Amino acid sequence: MDTIDQELLTIIQHHFPVTSRPYLELAKKLGTSEGDVLHRVQRFRQQGLIRRIGGVFDSKKLGYVSTLCAVSVPAENIEVAARFINTLPGVTHHYVRKHAYNLWFTLISPSSEQQHLTLNKLEDQLQKFADSGKIMNLPAKRVFKIKVQFNAGSTGGSL
Repeated sequence: MDTIDQELLTIIQHHFPVTSRPYLELAKKLGTSEGDVLHRVQRFRQQGLIRRIGGVFDSKKLGYVSTLCAVSVPAENIEVAARFINTLPGVTHHYVRKHAYNLWFTLISPSSEQQHLTLNKLEDQLQKFADSGKIMNLPAKRVFKIKVQFNAGSTGGSL
């Protein structure tokens, strides 16, 4: 990883330009070309250094409700269950844990009623196709947000 890679990784975490040509703007800041930046970002994705580039919104301020869910799925059915969960609108991410409830995911919905309907439908389908247990719904009582930024470059992303 060269200096430009390090600086680019640091910048895109919290200072991604919101313009019609963000990669060109990044290229100008880094002293390289737009094509080079696009190539580097594509390589980062292929190497698993980044998963996605996108906005982060406060769903509660937008009127949405969110919850953390956990479900017990037989190990041999985890991939099928995870793929299905990821197709649902409102699922932001999932992860597998070494626990009786081994598949966890977050769900954002426009209303509590919609969330309840989605979870009931999902539970029925997971039980049928993945032999899962009941979904445990774990809505937050208090919200804690931890902002993490990894400083891969010398400027800390403040070019």
